[in-house]
Amino acid sequence: MTLQFPSPTVPAAGRTEVFLRYLDYFRESVVAKVSALTEDDVRRSALPSGWTPLELVKHLRYVELRWIEWGFQGRDVGDPWGDRRDDRWYVAPEETREDLLAALRAQGRHTRAVVEGSELSAIGAPGERWDGADPASLERVLFHLVQEYARHVGHLDIVAELAGGPVGE
Repeated sequence: MTLQFPSPTVPAAGRTEVFLRYLDYFRESVVAKVSALTEDDVRRSALPSGWTPLELVKHLRYVELRWIEWGFQGRDVGDPWGDRRDDRWYVAPEETREDLLAALRAQGRHTRAVVEGSELSAIGAPGERWDGADPASLERVLFHLVQEYARHVGHLDIVAELAGGPVGE
């Protein structure tokens, strides 16, 4: 699935729709770019920092899990830091591109359902996610998710280009 960039000139029913359009667009951009790379390229790092495209996919899935389910909803998610090992992103050898992309899309469907069923002004449930601070509103969580995706899609743009994959939006 290819989504058009959510241009500011395209009318939206409200801020909720704008957030969801951007999140869907960025998520599908990640899926498209990672799907276009070779198996070697998704498991190999092209950068001094050492992360791989598959690690980025898993990280983004867990970012949504941490902020929406563990944070905003206050749900027990088992290991909210399951994308990390030894203080860096981690993908086990048996984890496949298809499974990780499916998990990212499933997390996105969950995020969409939560956002569509909530007011942007709703305050997250108290819990460990907030590190002792007052929980944030859904709107603040969504701003965070949009910036997280935008930043990481930019990183992935560079890695995909270095690998000879798709470039640009």
